[in-house]
Amino acid sequence: MLDIQRLEKSFGAKHAVRGVSFRLEKGTVLGFLGPNGAGKSTTMRMIAGVLEPDGGDALIDGKSILSNRREAQRALGYLPEGAPLYEDMTPPEFLVFMASARGMKGVARKDGVERAIADARISTVCDQRIGSLSKGYRRRVGLAGAILHDPPVLLLDEPTDGLDPNQKRAVRALIARMAPHKAILISTHTLTEVPAMCSRAIVVDRGMVIADDTPQALAKKSEDGTLEGAFTRLTDQAEAESA
Repeated sequence: MLDIQRLEKSFGAKHAVRGVSFRLEKGTVLGFLGPNGAGKSTTMRMIAGVLEPDGGDALIDGKSILSNRREAQRALGYLPEGAPLYEDMTPPEFLVFMASARGMKGVARKDGVERAIADARISTVCDQRIGSLSKGYRRRVGLAGAILHDPPVLLLDEPTDGLDPNQKRAVRALIARMAPHKAILISTHTLTEVPAMCSRAIVVDRGMVIADDTPQALAKKSEDGTLEGAFTRLTDQAEAESA
């Protein structure tokens, strides 16, 4: 469903992403992990087609984000970092706008908007302007926009950022319900959530993949038996090797 082929990106002298490659199949939830500045969001933006790579390609449901961008993006739901939204709209107005932009019409648009509102659990704030919502609810409106057209591939950049514990549990439950039918890539700084959400984890540092395994297998490689311990060991090792 998602085939990442040696993506490269530099910003001036900074080499942000260095030959990142991996494949993601239907039914897999992949945790995309790394310290700040590791290249996670840059990689996701290139996959989504909002940032042009210097090299490499991303195939979404078999369509190239470079040579067949519109078709590739139709198969993708993307929740970007910060969840940019139109603050003067209500959540339903925003979702109707998003659906129309994707060419959804009539019953399909109505059903898609209603399903996204229910799945993201934002029905209680549908009469409020997005600009007046809390960070957590704004994040959930962004998530509703990502799942609106029921895409086979999801890119979720920090989907639980700003959510309270109950909201986090609801998002984890939603991801679990969608997982058998989609390929889902999740970037997160909250490592404790990874075993609960993800069946696989990739760690990146300095723009390169430094580990790819199940969260449980990675945890076993640490001294304390935790994913946090494994993450620290891997990133410290990568830093020492690059020094």
